Amino acid sequence: MEFPLLDVLDAQGEGLSLAGGLRSSKTVANLPEPFEGHTGEIRKLSTLLEASQALSATLDLRTALDRVLEILGRHHGALRSTVVLRSGQTGDVDVEVSVPQVRRRVQSRVGEGMTGEVIHTGKPVVVPRVSEERRFLNRAATRPEPPHQELTYISVPITLDGATIGAIAIDLRFKPDRDYHRTVKFLGVVGSMIAQAVKVHRLLQLERQRLLDENTHLRQELTERYNFSNIVGTSAPMRSVYEQVSQVASTNTTVLLRGESGTGKELIAHAIHYNSPRAKKPFIRVSCGALPQDLIESELFGYEKGAFTGAHGPKKGRFELAHGGTLFLDEVGELNQATQVKLLRVLQEREFERLGGTETIRTDIRLIAATHKQLEKAIEGGEFREDLYYRLNVFAIFIPPLRERKPDVLLLADHFLEQFSREHHKRVKRISTPAIDMLVSYHWPGNVRELANAIERAVVVCDAQVLHAHHLPPTLQTAEASGTELNLSLREAVDAVEKDTLQDALKSARGNRAKAARLVRTTERVFNYKVRKYRIDWRRFRA
Repeated sequence: MEFPLLDVLDAQGEGLSLAGGLRSSKTVANLPEPFEGHTGEIRKLSTLLEASQALSATLDLRTALDRVLEILGRHHGALRSTVVLRSGQTGDVDVEVSVPQVRRRVQSRVGEGMTGEVIHTGKPVVVPRVSEERRFLNRAATRPEPPHQELTYISVPITLDGATIGAIAIDLRFKPDRDYHRTVKFLGVVGSMIAQAVKVHRLLQLERQRLLDENTHLRQELTERYNFSNIVGTSAPMRSVYEQVSQVASTNTTVLLRGESGTGKELIAHAIHYNSPRAKKPFIRVSCGALPQDLIESELFGYEKGAFTGAHGPKKGRFELAHGGTLFLDEVGELNQATQVKLLRVLQEREFERLGGTETIRTDIRLIAATHKQLEKAIEGGEFREDLYYRLNVFAIFIPPLRERKPDVLLLADHFLEQFSREHHKRVKRISTPAIDMLVSYHWPGNVRELANAIERAVVVCDAQVLHAHHLPPTLQTAEASGTELNLSLREAVDAVEKDTLQDALKSARGNRAKAARLVRTTERVFNYKVRKYRIDWRRFRA
């Protein structure tokens, strides 16, 4: 037999549903509860305080809800209590926690069963006698049948931002004089506290997912950025570097990168890491030359509280931070003797102690070192340990200076032109022929770094779509600096400018002399005369 639901007043005067054998709403609302009064109110306040502390003590929602239900059982005699929440994806009802624990994971649709009805209507439900209500699904647990024990079921909605997101339900021993109105009101407060905890939990989940997505995106971006195909240069010396990098990247071998400052040693180190099995682990860089010698040891190995003045707490060193990944020691030749000894031990034993500590810490790192120094001379001078040199020099890669890879100058210049035009919101499309000749003829003592700085400066001062020679830094235009000092008369200087203009036009016209003549606003006959005068090979500009 199915009993009709009867509406009785809740805290606001409406919305409480009563099912079962009770027929008078007024009688139910006015019946006293045994612990109502001063003692009962104190018990409820104590419950709310403990529930608040339980919900704020942990970020694990299930653990917090389980503690809240345990508190309800301990203070208010709840024989069985459950919190169900709607799934954010499917909208189904899912039992989050239950005391006692459910036999299995239970899911149902909104509107199914008594709890599903509470979520569907957004109104509390009271069943004074569970044995007389047939709509219980009893999927989670089987309730005892009278005369062993008669139960009362009470469920209130959990509402968040105007929407019902779940329900809290409890089973109590049946008492004919129970005040359902006050019990529902009390459970409603508990439900509101749970709703806020759910809100925080969902916000944390969203933030965690955002960070995971961002982390995945950044790692993918780094992998693409430092892919071999994105390293600019096709000259023979660079092809040799690519071959060595591809050979060593998939291993855990220690690598020593050698070459002048500005040749791109850090770029090669990134390429090795992001094309290795450790690509998803940290890449930690340490500039040994930039850190003060009295701090380099604490930066590498970390320190314990009280290790020195200002060490107010323990700090992990770079070796710990790089665990599982790659540690890149840039300018390793600048390390002092004391740090060299500790570094040698780490490479040999794969373990170390923090500064001021006694605990031995093991580390799993892949070491890549770089230096512009001639370490062999440093060994002879007593500045660098020979045994450390052999530990580092397992797989050496020499990065050639830019002056030895002149075919790459134009490729690099075009790459930096596109990069800095985008960064500085300019519309510089190409480099003029005279500017290219100037770039190629320069000796580049600062290597790729100097070239990048020169192109960035030129892009900043350029106010047209073509980067010309006069946009380049003065050091490139100074004859003494480039070793191309010439004494030109005014006529010779004018002829040089005219020749550069003709070559630039031919390049734009892809060797078409008629089109080139129109670009410089002269006749084809005059243009051809000038080409012959300056002995310009127009055929080399053909596409």
